[in-house]
Amino acid sequence: MLEQKHFDRIAKTIPFLQEPDTRLALDFRRSAFYARFPAGRDIFVEGGRVDGIALLMSGVVRVYKIGETGREITLYRFGEGESCVITANAILNTQHFPAIAVVEQDAEAVMIPADAFIDWVRRYDPWRNFVFQLNAQRLTSVMEVVDEIAFQRMDRRIAAFLLERARSGRRIEITHQAIANELGSSREVVSRLLEDLAGKGFLRLGRGEIDILDAAGLRGSLAW
Repeated sequence: MLEQKHFDRIAKTIPFLQEPDTRLALDFRRSAFYARFPAGRDIFVEGGRVDGIALLMSGVVRVYKIGETGREITLYRFGEGESCVITANAILNTQHFPAIAVVEQDAEAVMIPADAFIDWVRRYDPWRNFVFQLNAQRLTSVMEVVDEIAFQRMDRRIAAFLLERARSGRRIEITHQAIANELGSSREVVSRLLEDLAGKGFLRLGRGEIDILDAAGLRGSLAW
């Protein structure tokens, strides 16, 4: 059973739980439970059984795939008030998890058992709508990943990735391998393209970090 303090926290991000006396809210408190996950822990692995779904109260989870060559590609991330659409689909279709979900930042979650999740989809319109909205949001983000891989040049993808990560400051603490994992490429390709961008004066490369020297120029490279 979910303690009141944890219910109150998750209810702040899910509107239909803000009326605590509804049947859905009562069922939610009875069936859900609180869990903590340290950074680096795999919540699900490819081919694993899915016994429940997590609604995050804090932290970040990365969902990714590993290809036959060993290369990784990030499908999406989810954070506070969000959940994993692949987990939801695996539960609804009685399938094993088709990717890997790893905690990137220490996370707190409300866990919902699979049988309760399915029961609520059948019985409660607000919960069913929540699941459909989750599907729609994540489908859009996954389609963006497909579009990037299929139709955009890798140098532009790297530039766009760096600009996105640099929003909070000029320095990005990240390795070339981590960028390759994000974008589904190899470290060698990423390193070569980063060196090209550094040679144009847009970046300065260091061990485990990248400094954005000319954000406007880097943004302009997206139009080349």
